[in-house]
Amino acid sequence: MTKPSGDYQPPKQISKAEREARKAFREVDAVKAMSEHAVAEKAFAQNRERLKAERLAREAAADPVPKKQSKAKSKSK
Repeated sequence: MTKPSGDYQPPKQISKAEREARKAFREVDAVKAMSEHAVAEKAFAQNRERLKAERLAREAAADPVPKKQSKAKSKSK
């Protein structure tokens, strides 16, 4: 639902104390977001390393795959 064009209200002016409070809350939120990101990044890195180690162990245990021989090209005219 949109406001009628005649009901324009200028933005409410906020006080200095309210600006300072918003700034403080933003800083706390930023620190919290950064710490959550760091935890997620660390978990991702640990999982990637675990999966890499498992893959390398599987590859080492498996028989080596023989290389495919290239087919000789035949010239036909």
